[in-house]
Amino acid sequence: MMLSLPDTLTQTQATDCLKTLTDGVQREADAQVVVDAGALRSFDSSALAVLLALRRECARAGKHFSVRGLPERLRALAALYGVEALLPSA
Repeated sequence: MMLSLPDTLTQTQATDCLKTLTDGVQREADAQVVVDAGALRSFDSSALAVLLALRRECARAGKHFSVRGLPERLRALAALYGVEALLPSA
């Protein structure tokens, strides 16, 4: 199953975005969840929080989580926070 991040993901959009993504994980039977971050252009650390929360939701549901197209700035932010390994590439 493929889920997509919006082009903007800041604190303002984080709650709604996570709800939408979580609903997608719960609705689909597919054991593989890939989050496409290719459209993401404007973001803050809330984008990491959303991805990590979605990863936890996938683990609870017994699903494998990975991310495709993570912007380099977000990857660098994840490395700075020490969570880059928690966002495996698809």
